[in-house]
Amino acid sequence: PPQHDRAHFVLVHGASHGAWCWYKLIPILKSQGHNVTAVDLAASGIDLRRAETLQSVAEYIGPLMDLMESLSEDEKVILVAHSFGGLAISKAMEIFHDKVHMAIFVTALMPGPTFNFTLLSQGLVRWQAPQLDLKFVFGNGPNKSPTIFIRGPLSISLTMYDLSPNYRFGSVNRIFVVSEKDKSLIKELIKEFQLWMIKNNPPNQVEYIQDSDHMVMISRPLDLGARLLSLANKFA
Repeated sequence: PPQHDRAHFVLVHGASHGAWCWYKLIPILKSQGHNVTAVDLAASGIDLRRAETLQSVAEYIGPLMDLMESLSEDEKVILVAHSFGGLAISKAMEIFHDKVHMAIFVTALMPGPTFNFTLLSQGLVRWQAPQLDLKFVFGNGPNKSPTIFIRGPLSISLTMYDLSPNYRFGSVNRIFVVSEKDKSLIKELIKEFQLWMIKNNPPNQVEYIQDSDHMVMISRPLDLGARLLSLANKFA
């Protein structure tokens, strides 16, 4: 498409992943002439930092903030977050609202000005799926909150990839993508958790993707890609 019709999608991965997890989606978006940037958050993907050296969430999401800072003043991007990456793009919306055209939360955490991470955490505890071989590292001592969690093969395969083949929020359009067969929380309640977030922090639009697990960009890349392209045109 002409230069003025090209969108710039910025893809932000969830916990335990990296920019690599978007590998099926990137060519779909690029094939339509759009620009795509997939970000590695700190200590993720090919970022060389070690998780135990990170001192805050702000440091973890720093690479996205650096990217947003580097954009020209007249450039707007479409932020797309998966899972825990929702925290990163929410902060980017708050700080760089003039540079965000739209924010899309793909089965992601979606905090808001009056619906903060503390409330989201309470919901996660309530609806959390069995942890299987998920391990926590208490870098600040056993009486403090865990600093790192490490997913084992059972946790990854059974709760995230089970269907995959081997604040100025008002100025930004927000879209939430519900994965109908997400099992990252208790199977029967995952949709209830997502609808709870939507009710407490209503987005402009909700999209539902059938027959997808938590890793929507891998299990249903064509469907997700079509939704993103449609949304980019609708809110252009």
